[in-house]
Amino acid sequence: MFKRYRIRSYEMGLLFRDGEFRGLIETGTRWFLDPLGKVRVDVVSQRDPWLIHENLDLIVKSGALGDRAVVLDLKDHERALVWIENRFSHLLPSGLYVFWTGQKHVRVEVVDSRNVRLEHNELKVIARSPTARCVLDVCTIERDRVGVLFIDGQYIDTLAPGLYAFWKGQSEAKVVEIDLREMMVDVGGQDIMTADKVTLRLNAVVTYRIVDARKVVSQTDDVRQALYRETQLVLRAVIGARELDSFLTDKDAVARNIEDSVGRRAGELGLEIASVGIRDVILPGDMKDLMNKVTEARKAAEANLITRREETAAMRSQANTARLLADNPVLMRLRELEVLEKIASAGKLNIILGEKGLADKVVNLL
Repeated sequence: MFKRYRIRSYEMGLLFRDGEFRGLIETGTRWFLDPLGKVRVDVVSQRDPWLIHENLDLIVKSGALGDRAVVLDLKDHERALVWIENRFSHLLPSGLYVFWTGQKHVRVEVVDSRNVRLEHNELKVIARSPTARCVLDVCTIERDRVGVLFIDGQYIDTLAPGLYAFWKGQSEAKVVEIDLREMMVDVGGQDIMTADKVTLRLNAVVTYRIVDARKVVSQTDDVRQALYRETQLVLRAVIGARELDSFLTDKDAVARNIEDSVGRRAGELGLEIASVGIRDVILPGDMKDLMNKVTEARKAAEANLITRREETAAMRSQANTARLLADNPVLMRLRELEVLEKIASAGKLNIILGEKGLADKVVNLL
């Protein structure tokens, strides 16, 4: 017939009679006469400040909690940030909550989730909370990137690298991350006909970087593919207007022309072209053989021309030498002595004298 309940210093008793909440029971021992079994006391610990109970609404409406607890009745557009002992504990969606204040210090901050983006000095701590996943969409924008923020399909802002959080359930927030580093597009295997009806295959490389993230996201669904298609069209227009020899002799000028044309369209897409280069030029097999023959004939003609120039120069030198020796007999004698000296140094010199006139000439020469 009697029920005994002991409430410790860190506990609180919740008294129910016939299913109705009747009040709080503080520290001590209580006896209840209950022959019909209609009395119930739920003993809860205040060391865990968050009071969770199936009849929480009845407890709050009774007004018995007073200043013993913090009562949160969050509307649909409200969220609560809860600190316990100056450490972040909970992030709460709309609903009814009670936190005891007797054992631990509880601090609550109520925020309006209609402002979809959560901005807070302790956002990193809040985002790491297990309860944050239920009410927040958290995203991190890495370095060398930016995020384009859309809320309900409308552009809002371009976000710098960092941590961002958005409330769930109020509006649809979407962040498109864009890489600002230099990137390349390979335009390979392009079969193009020149102005003189020669078909060649070439590979080009376009180096670009993003300068307007909003345009990149809004103007096209795939900026790399758009740049690839634009470069294809420009290559066909520029090279198709030139003859093969003109293209091969001045590929740098062709690349600059392509860069200017592609750059105008890239600016509309939010891009900046750093460079355009023609990497490989592949000619058909028969055209390659013909080009090799032309090159071989050109080189042979150049070699023949050089040989003729050398022969002409040598003959001109010999003629000048002969003219000089004819005008100066002493030089002729010196030349003859040089020849004899070379012959004598090379081996044994035998002089055979025959007719008197020849002997006299040799003696006179020596």
